Amino acid sequence: MRYFIEVAYKGSSFAGFQIQDNANTVQSTIDHAISTLMRTAVVTTGSSRTDAGVHALQNFLHFDIEQPLHPQFLYKVNAILPPDVVMKHVYRVPDDAHSRFAALSRSYEYTLYMHKDPFLQDRGYFFPYRLDVGLLQEAAAVLMEYQNFMTFSKRNTQVKTYNCNIMSSAWTAGEDRIVYNVTANRFLRGMVRGMVGTMLRVGRGKLSMQGFREAIESRNCVNADFAVPPQGLFLMQVNYPDGLLSDMVQ
Repeated sequence: MRYFIEVAYKGSSFAGFQIQDNANTVQSTIDHAISTLMRTAVVTTGSSRTDAGVHALQNFLHFDIEQPLHPQFLYKVNAILPPDVVMKHVYRVPDDAHSRFAALSRSYEYTLYMHKDPFLQDRGYFFPYRLDVGLLQEAAAVLMEYQNFMTFSKRNTQVKTYNCNIMSSAWTAGEDRIVYNVTANRFLRGMVRGMVGTMLRVGRGKLSMQGFREAIESRNCVNADFAVPPQGLFLMQVNYPDGLLSDMVQ
């Protein structure tokens, strides 16, 4: 049987989501917990890979297993998982459902906070500089005019296409923080942080709107700014077709 699992995690202590040799990752931690409980090797497949230090309020993985799930599977796995990872739900899905390829869209959020706050230091980017929010909004809207985002993809990324369909892109300014929200059908490696860093240059008056467009159209990552730290980035939601997650097991 194939199952989807919904998870959330604080990425500060992990070397990223995807399994790596000799590194502590979110996926390897989840695989270990499930395998320990079920007493058989279980290998998961993730819907969305997040970089080291990036958090997720919602991410999904799928796995196949022949034996029945433990009747207290969710409770038992969470007892094994470390405090910074939680398994929220388990869904029985069709055998051909794929957590990555079945996803319709992903939504990310990046948080800047303007005043020193020890409670946000591992969940946001301390950015005590003057920003023109109007220019940030204009830059966010410009992104939706394009499809090829090679500029915002880190080097050595093995993908067949750099095209992404951005469905929404906007900044929200609060009293003490500024938040960027973006939803797309797919994202390239480093794409959100590259877009945020480059838009911040626009918002600080260091890059004109025409220069921003030229950077996108150059399709060259040297023209993007990837310097924003990972802890401000959250994977917020992974969206699937209606009905796929209707059979909640636990």
